[in-house]
Amino acid sequence: MLKVLIPTVMLFPTIWLTSSKWLWTATIAHSLSIALVSLTWLKWTSETGWTMSNTYLATDPLSTPLLVLTCWLLPLMILASQNHINPEPVNRQRLYITLLASLQTFLIMAFGATEIIMFYIMFEATLIPTLIIITRWGNQTERLNAGTYFLFYTLAGSLPLLVALLLLQQSTGTLSMFVIQYSQPLLLNSWGHKIWWAGCLIAFLVKMPLYGVHLWLPKAHVEAPVAGSMVLAAVLLKLGGYGMMRMMIMLDPLSKELVYPFIILALWGIIMTGSICLRQTDLKSLIAYSSVSHMGLVAGGILIQTPWGFSGAIILMIAHGLVSSMLFCLANTAYERTHSRTMILARGLQMIFPLTAVWWFIANLANLALPPLPNLMGELMIITTLFNWSPWTIALTGAGTLITATYSLYMFLMSQRGPTPSHIMKLPPFHTREHLLMALHLIPVILLVMKPELMWGWCY
Repeated sequence: MLKVLIPTVMLFPTIWLTSSKWLWTATIAHSLSIALVSLTWLKWTSETGWTMSNTYLATDPLSTPLLVLTCWLLPLMILASQNHINPEPVNRQRLYITLLASLQTFLIMAFGATEIIMFYIMFEATLIPTLIIITRWGNQTERLNAGTYFLFYTLAGSLPLLVALLLLQQSTGTLSMFVIQYSQPLLLNSWGHKIWWAGCLIAFLVKMPLYGVHLWLPKAHVEAPVAGSMVLAAVLLKLGGYGMMRMMIMLDPLSKELVYPFIILALWGIIMTGSICLRQTDLKSLIAYSSVSHMGLVAGGILIQTPWGFSGAIILMIAHGLVSSMLFCLANTAYERTHSRTMILARGLQMIFPLTAVWWFIANLANLALPPLPNLMGELMIITTLFNWSPWTIALTGAGTLITATYSLYMFLMSQRGPTPSHIMKLPPFHTREHLLMALHLIPVILLVMKPELMWGWCY
């Protein structure tokens, strides 16, 4: 654990002591070396399921893929931000990269925590850098409104979790993940216990987000700069799924009956947010709503509490993290050139940037779960486990899959095909940096096609 955490902390002196000429090169090289070191976690040697550096930080096969995704994303975020942060004063550039590095530090400690209260503290700490990135480097004046939504939705969901955790500590005497799965926390029969159960899960359902408490997400995505959108879609939403997986182990007796409304809401949300996507004119807003749709499927898979559901959820989380991050990068490259996110105003770009149209095509196919990509593997596992639970769910999940294919096609046709508007001229060409960025998103997805047990080996 420390082999990644210590170099991540060492990023801060790198950022502030490097000369301005080498700032971007040094930070990208340093963060990429951290990402490469983190790949050693995938070589699983432990028999017990946990690999520890001390009693407070450990990795197991559930947290490992998410930790590697977190580390892999930092160099990509710095690469993606380089163009629009470069004109700013050098100290502001340093501050921006510092916020991204601090976000990675908090996320590593959140995914690696063995004490649930430490996980909670880190879960909340990730709010601060994200909020500063959205409200300081966002594009429009609505960014303050978006930051307020983001902060209050997340905090209002999280405070009941804190109370629930303190109650759990009082009744069991421990909040260690090693011990708590073997202890029966409460008798779980009164109304108070049902409220406690809801308190444990609502924070994560808001973070995922579940349909109904999702309004903060499109606002935050649309207003955030590209790195904010990338980390929000790829890792911060996954904190919700990871926390739910960890908590479901303890909530077992009550979950059997209380989980129904949440599953129905998640499945209904897949269809509703997919339908909302078909009505979007804003490119980033469309990608943000598609994230809500995919995470609804993940929430359904986790709440079912079967090994297949859990495996499908983690595979879909990893695959969605890489693909939605890539889509946000592509949306940003178009925005930097045309200065518009409205798809009507920035269409027909295939004629001008043919290679970028190929990246768009691949990213859209991955988003609609093309075989043999891990997106399809995760979706199929969740749809199968839901069908096994209740055959009626196939109507909702099947319709959701069809709508996903429809809005992905709509997004591609609107942004790439059709006549090029006459006001689009003198667009700067694409840089090698941007093509490298897309390739670094796709390479892990293709590697997971070759070796999927890196993600789902934990449950067998």
